Amino acid sequence: MARNLPRHVVVDGSNIATEGRSHPSLKQLDEAVRAFMAENPDHTVTVVVDATFGHRIDKGEVAAFDTAIDENELVSPPAGAIGRGDAFVLQIADKADALVLSNDSFQEFHGEYEWLFDEGRLMGGKPVPHVGWVFVLRSPVRGPTSRRAVRTAKKVERAPAKKSAGRPSAAASAPMPVPKTPPPSKRKAAEPAAAAKPAAAVDQKRKPADALNPLLPFVEFVAHHPVGSSIDATVESFSSHGAYATAESVRCYIPLRYLGKPAPRSAREVLTLGATLPFTVVSIAAGRRGVDLALPGFEPDGVVKPDAVAVGKKAAPKKAAPKKAAAKKGAAKKAAAKKESAPKELAAKEAPARHAPVKKAAVPKKAVAKKAAAPSAKKVAAPKKAAAKKAAAPSA
Repeated sequence: MARNLPRHVVVDGSNIATEGRSHPSLKQLDEAVRAFMAENPDHTVTVVVDATFGHRIDKGEVAAFDTAIDENELVSPPAGAIGRGDAFVLQIADKADALVLSNDSFQEFHGEYEWLFDEGRLMGGKPVPHVGWVFVLRSPVRGPTSRRAVRTAKKVERAPAKKSAGRPSAAASAPMPVPKTPPPSKRKAAEPAAAAKPAAAVDQKRKPADALNPLLPFVEFVAHHPVGSSIDATVESFSSHGAYATAESVRCYIPLRYLGKPAPRSAREVLTLGATLPFTVVSIAAGRRGVDLALPGFEPDGVVKPDAVAVGKKAAPKKAAPKKAAAKKGAAKKAAAKKESAPKELAAKEAPARHAPVKKAAVPKKAVAKKAAAPSAKKVAAPKKAAAKKAAAPSA
């Protein structure tokens, strides 16, 4: 490849994908882009396909094409664009001052984009058997269409500005008339009929290309494997900006940016077809039923594994336990303080009621002791007197 070429390359995807074929092939386009990127790793590549590309490729490539469109790996012109994809390719290249990779000469645009004839602005490519893709600088081919386009462009440049046809009439300057009755609306007439149909009938009208995976396997996968979880997937194919793998009947996408830091130039440098490896679920697109995976250690910021979340939730109550215990101790201290700060008058009133029975009980105890002592003295004294009398009688 020649030196001092533009660092931005716009690929005419529809042309390269149809080279040597009657119908475009997404696989051939992918191989050509990867081969070009391998030879020119410092270039920025933009791949453009026309609006009918997805309807002309093989049915087995439709899902991969839809994914490439969603991931901005392929760019398609807006619906109704004039000039199909060729005009869109040249407009991007003109704005970015880029090189165009195409085998087309763009004859109908020679009068508008004269830079197509500058050296280093147009390159072609062909697959060579037993060699691979070969790219070479080229110059556009001129022909009747090219000469006609150049003459038309020169006429437009020389043509003077059209003069005013004259003063408009009063009717032309008046406001547009307003109809008295609105026109019948076919849309309103169709709404009751659509509302009467069951929901299942509406779902059946959805195109298979709207979703990357069937509904039931996708729902089961999401229920068991949320973002951050690990899953074993088998590599089944490569794309220009990543690879595809299958995990539990669900087709997943692995972008290059999730295969290493810095990202590899091709997924083939990291992955092997048919290999089963552990991956991390990094995003889930419910609208198109898509799942993105990443090699462990190369997940984007913000992806948290469910195990780490569960551990954090369980650890929270343990930290809160000391706070609850401290709160209980504080409540007990407050209650004790309230009891100690009770009015002294209330304590004084309660004291006599508690000690009154003790003072009243002291009097009966002394009385009982005196009464008990008196009979014992009399009883002891009586026998002594009687003995004295008996002793005195014989002496007389």
